[in-house]
Amino acid sequence: MELVLIAVTLVAVLLIGVALYNKLVRLKNAVAEGFAQIDVQLQRRNDLIPNLVETVKGYASHEREALEAVITARNQGVNATTTAEKISADNAITGALRQLFALAEAYPDLKASTNFLALQEELAATENKLAFARQRYNDQVRDLNTAIETIPTRFVAGIANATKAEYFETDEAARAVPQVRF
Repeated sequence: MELVLIAVTLVAVLLIGVALYNKLVRLKNAVAEGFAQIDVQLQRRNDLIPNLVETVKGYASHEREALEAVITARNQGVNATTTAEKISADNAITGALRQLFALAEAYPDLKASTNFLALQEELAATENKLAFARQRYNDQVRDLNTAIETIPTRFVAGIANATKAEYFETDEAARAVPQVRF
C-alpha cells in the first residue's frame, strides 16, 4: 500500500512539474509572439517614413535638421537587431516624427497636401496599432516575469530555460513635447 501511495505521489508531482513547464513555455512563446507583432508595426512605420520625408521635402526643403533626424532614426530602426536596440530606435523615431509633425504646422500648403494627410493618417493608424502591440507585449512580459518569480513555477523556470523578459518602455526624450523654432 505504501508503494502505491509513493508511486501516486511521484506521478502527481511529475504531472504538476510538466504542467508548470508547459505553462512557462507557453508564456515564453507569447512574449516572443508579442514582440514579433511590435516588430511588424515598427517595420510598417519604417516603410512609411521615406514617403513622408519626400512629401515634406517638397514643401519644407530648408528644414534639413528635422528631415535628417527622421531619416537617421529610421535607419537606426531598420538596423536594430536586439530588443534594447529596437526600443531605442522606436523612441528616436517617435521623437523625430513628433518634431516633423510639429514643424508641419508652420507650412499651410504641406498641411493641406493630400499625400501628407494620407501619410499622416497611415502613421497615426500604425502608431495606434503599435501602442496596442506594446501594451499586449508588456502584459505578456508581466505574466512571464510573475510566473518566473512565484512559487511553484519558480522551481521549474530553470529547467524550462525561462528568463525574465524586458518591458517595452519609452524613454523621457520620446515623451517630451517637440519644440519648433523658426
